[in-house]
Parts: sequence; C-alpha cells; structure tokens
Amino acid sequence: VDDSIESIMEMGIAKASYLSKWAGGLGGSWTQVRGLGAIIKGTGGRSNGVIPFLKIHNDMLVAVNQGGKRNGSGAVYLEVWHSDIYSFIELRRNTGDERRRTHDTNTAVWIPDLFMKRVLNREHWTLFHSNEVSDLHHLYGQEFEKRYLEYEELAEKGVIYGKRVEAIDLWRNILRMLYETGHPWITFKDACNYGNPQDHVGVIHSSNLCTEITLNTSNDEVAVCNLGSVVLDTHVDDNGVINEDLLARTIKIAIRALDNVIDINFYPIPEAERSNKLHRPIGLGVMGLHYALYKAGIPYDSDEATQFGEKLIETVSYYAHYYSVLLSKEKGAYSTFEGSKWSKGWLPCDYINILEEKRGLPTGINGISCNQDRWKELRRLIKMYGIRNSNVMAIAPTATIANIMGTSPSTEPLFTNLYVKSNFSGDFVIWNHYLEDYLRKHNLWQDNVIKLIVYYDGDIEKALKGLVDEDTFSYFCTMFKTAFQVSQFRLIEQAAYRQKWIDQSQSLNIFYSGNSLKELSEIYLYAWQRGLKTTYYLRTIGASRIEKSTVHKSEIAPEQNETYLQPACRLDDPNCESCQ
Repeated sequence: VDDSIESIMEMGIAKASYLSKWAGGLGGSWTQVRGLGAIIKGTGGRSNGVIPFLKIHNDMLVAVNQGGKRNGSGAVYLEVWHSDIYSFIELRRNTGDERRRTHDTNTAVWIPDLFMKRVLNREHWTLFHSNEVSDLHHLYGQEFEKRYLEYEELAEKGVIYGKRVEAIDLWRNILRMLYETGHPWITFKDACNYGNPQDHVGVIHSSNLCTEITLNTSNDEVAVCNLGSVVLDTHVDDNGVINEDLLARTIKIAIRALDNVIDINFYPIPEAERSNKLHRPIGLGVMGLHYALYKAGIPYDSDEATQFGEKLIETVSYYAHYYSVLLSKEKGAYSTFEGSKWSKGWLPCDYINILEEKRGLPTGINGISCNQDRWKELRRLIKMYGIRNSNVMAIAPTATIANIMGTSPSTEPLFTNLYVKSNFSGDFVIWNHYLEDYLRKHNLWQDNVIKLIVYYDGDIEKALKGLVDEDTFSYFCTMFKTAFQVSQFRLIEQAAYRQKWIDQSQSLNIFYSGNSLKELSEIYLYAWQRGLKTTYYLRTIGASRIEKSTVHKSEIAPEQNETYLQPACRLDDPNCESCQ
C-alpha cells in the first residue's frame, strides 16, 4: 500500500475486499503509509498516521467475509523503524481506545538484521516518518544499513523527523504484546530477501496471512501462491523407513496440479493474475511430521527427530524442484527465469551460506549437503531446462485439513493428545490414535487409564504417574511430549534445518508455557540467529479443555479410589479378573 489516499483506499481497502470476497487470505505491507504527525504537502496539514486506516481495513474484513462461508482474514505488516510502531504493536490489545484497535486483523513486524544487532548490543534505534525515507522499505541487507545510518545523521541534524528510542525497549514492548495477545508475529526482512530467488525483479515487502509465503510485491503485482501439502506419515513405512518411490509419485502429481491451478484459477483483481502468471510460484508443503515420527518410533524432542525430519524435507524438496524442472522441459520455464538465482545455479540450501556471509554471523546449521550427486544433477538440469515455477515450496499451517486427513498438523508437535476442536461445523474431539496404539501394545488401554487421560487433558505424564513402572513411565513421557512440553529451542532448531530446503518459508508457531520475558526474548533471538525467515503465533496455554462431564473426580483421584494404582490390563483379557 503506497503513501497516497488513492492507494490506501483502492488497494488497501477496495481491492483487498474483492480478494476477501473470493476467499483470499490477505497479507499486506503498510510501511509506506506515513506516520502520525507527518506533514501532508498537498494540504499543509498533518497525518493521522497508519492506525486509522488499519482500523478501516479491519472493519472491511468483518464486513466482507469469504464468500459468506468464513470470516475475512488478513495480516498487516509494518517495519520496526516506522514512527507508528509503538501504536501498531498494541492493535490487538484488549484495553485502550477501541478506535485504535483491530481485533479481527493479524499484525506482524517486519524486522531488518540491523535492529536485531542493536538489540543484542543494547544500542539506540531511530523511528522515521516513512514518507521522508521512502526508499528504506525497498532496501535490505548492507544497502539498507548504509541508507539507514545516513537517515539517522539527517535526523540528528534536524533535516528530517527522527525519534530516538532504545532498541531493547522496543523489543521488550513487542514481546510483551506478543505474550499478551499472540501478536505481532515476528518476521525477518533480510532473511526473507537473502533467500529470494527472484531478487532480480523485485523485493519481498512482507509475508502473507500465515507467514509462509515470501514473494515479491509492487505497485502492479499482488503476489499469489497456490498451496498443497503432502501427508508425510502415509509415506513412511511401518518400520519407519521413508518410502521414497511413493513420495516421488505423490509429489509429481502435486506439482503438476498446483501448476495447473495457475492457468485455470479465478483472479479477483488484475494485479494478482499478472503476478501469478508471470512468475508461476507454487507452495508445496507437508503435514503429519509428528505422526511420521511416531511410525518411526522417534520422540519429537530428540536429535534423531531433527535428523529424520531434515531427511524427509530434503527428499520432498528434491522431488518438488525436480518435477518443476521436468514441467519446464515440457511446457517452458516461467517468464522471468533469466537472471534469477535459479538461472545462476542456486538451490534453496545455498541460502544458509548466503545468510551467514551477508550477516557476518554463523547460524550453526549443518548436516545434509547439496553436494550430493542428485543435487549436482539438479543444478545441471535447471541450467539446461529452467524451472517451471519461480518458487516451489512453502510449509503452511494445516490444522483443519490435517484433522480431515487423520494426521498431525504441518510440522508441529501435537498441541495435546486429546482436545476439542471447534469450527463452523461444530465441536470435534481430536484424539492421538498413535497413543492408543502404544497403550494397547503395553496393555494399558483400559477404562481407568482413559479416564485419567481425559481428566488431565491428554497429559500423559500426569495420567500415568504412579500407575506404571518407571521405565514404562519414562518411555511414554518421552514419546508423547506435546507442544508445550517440547523444548522450543528444539522446535526452532528443527525448523532451521528444514529452512535449508525450502525456497519460501514455513508457518512456525511458538508454544510457550512460561511467563519470563527474558526467556521469551532468548527464544526469538535464537530463531533469528538460526536463520528462520518468519515465525507465526505465540501460543500460550489457554482455556481449551476436553469435556469431563462423564468423568467424576472420585473415579480417578488416588485418595478416593483405591483401584487407581492397580496394575494396568487389557479390557478383553480372559485371564484377568477385572476384565471378566
């Protein structure tokens, strides 16, 4: 959205409503809209800033739902040097002036490396009126840093507006609001652009509604990305071995299908059609990683899981890009292929090296190498035939479709082993059927155990404590850790290893059960240091609980039920007195 009333109302409101009507999930950059108090040359007055327009955008999403079937959904992005940033990060707050709140819009901050470095070094940070520093939003990396320092000098001399704050103070305010409301999401501008294969024709100014899409946008291009996800656990054999032949066949069909959508799709606005047909990006993702780990007998919170997960994503990445190349051989490369990173022999795993070189800091990411023979061959094929799609992979959140497919969401650990999901169709009990399988194998699938699991909201540690021997207890607690029990540093590390193989990004929720701002800061600093491009919601333990109306406390409480500590057994065991 440009800094003019025409762009704000036409692109930011009107055309956004057309997209919302046709079930579009919106992500937009509002950084170029000038901040509160900036001079309006045409009238000589002063601007009310970006916040009132975001309020209008929010109300548009409420008014124009997705085809009358779902609420409108949108995310708005603002760079952290914008003069309205402090007001922006409070948009989702439940207190304060309701005229400056957007309860139905997701918010995200677009953060350059320079800000993160100043947070680490406890240095100052300068906020600007974006209309006076109009080129900053289009720059990244060293070019951004050079220009930003020049603008800081001009601000110190009083030539332009500049408000000096402490970087750590702004960072803490972002984290406080994130903890309180789950917003703003934290996304990293430079990382997104360093990994952009299309840097020869544009700049990534923001991500999308769910932070997994990293595509160029401009005045005449609205980025579009068709998404689909492979169910990983159905491509892992019962012995835990990846069925690569089956995975290859699935991906071959998926890539062709996603590419076909580009040509047959309906586009509500010309800017979307122009962009999509020019660059032909698609976003093949995955779901069912946690279920795949169950099949392999690997705990999510383990080094083995990191290695297994990277191998899976590396395999998906190879075939996704390989079949996009074969489509290019058949139908031709996308129109802006020449001059792209692809045309110069780049592959997604080269992103980490570029990031470390540009940033001057190590990520600590290593492991599988792109120097394997098949990746060398893929580089050769891309140079020979091009590639059909400017971008090929992105890992989206898949909460509802994962439930439909009977698998685990995206690449995340399970939220819990038992919970109630609510949507427009009603309430559904979601149950970890792998837990049931494991309980049956250990002769623990019985009424009192089930009631304990329900009572403790799927928490296996609490449910089995004192009920089984120490080895069995330790095994179940390790194998069935849920999202809030898994180390968030482990979660980020696994995402960082996946990022090596993804040419866009991934929706990564952070699950935090503590209340320490320092620890929260360490988690997000770790995400930046490890080379993640984006993060998604900060999830805290909420009020969602499984219905317990059929379980009375007297049925499970050890002080009221002497059978609580009886050895477990199978309900259908003919030799067991309890079963009989």
